[in-house]
Amino acid sequence: MNIKQFKDERDELLIILMEECGELIQECSKCIRKGDYDRKEFKDELGDVMAMINLAHEWDMFSWVECEERIECKRNKLKKWSRLINE
Repeated sequence: MNIKQFKDERDELLIILMEECGELIQECSKCIRKGDYDRKEFKDELGDVMAMINLAHEWDMFSWVECEERIECKRNKLKKWSRLINE
């Protein structure tokens, strides 16, 4: 896709974020298949996604307060429906 096809920079940011999320999904699958949860590639892809999330914040696409509220909501759901949080 040519950069001129984007409506604005936020479109480009979202497309790259989507691509990075896809790469992270693939790497998660590889961790499970290989039974290796300490893969460098996983950490690299996780960092790439986090970098794009930080850029989305810098571009005022969300606030950290909004994000923290959602994090708390998700953690509460996980307490109820998963074994990940044992508080």
